[in-house]
Amino acid sequence: MSDLSHFDERGASRMVNVGEKSATRRVARASGLVRMLPATREMILQRGHAKGDVLEVARLAGIMAAKRTADLIPLCHPLPLEALNLDFQPLDADAIRIEATVEVTAKTGVEMEALTAVSIAALTIYDMCKSVDRAMTLDQIQVEEKSGGASGHFLRKEERRREAEG
Repeated sequence: MSDLSHFDERGASRMVNVGEKSATRRVARASGLVRMLPATREMILQRGHAKGDVLEVARLAGIMAAKRTADLIPLCHPLPLEALNLDFQPLDADAIRIEATVEVTAKTGVEMEALTAVSIAALTIYDMCKSVDRAMTLDQIQVEEKSGGASGHFLRKEERRREAEG
């Protein structure tokens, strides 16, 4: 267990001590997909749901959740988020891609906050639309990129390919 920083030498859970680390600029970007019937996607994009603007409610839910990540995930440090952008992009005829970018100057990274924002936004879309499409799926929730801190820069291979093509 010594390779896992959230456990001590006896295997007991612990919050990682970041007291001696320097605060640096940290950015994380995460994404995910919500797959649905084409008619459901169109209803969402046209803002035609009786419950209201699905994407704006999902955006607010994702932002609120990211700010509460330390309350949701054990051992996660509370962070003073400086910026959070949550975007939605129609993908194919049956999906919406969610992307969150989170920024902070802190002693630890914001990957968990970006993943939480995407996850809760996706769950909110499902919750608001389950009455019209129970077969929706949440898919490929993942970190796309992170920068800052001792571990340096990470960019998912698919993202590198898209950037080279784009």
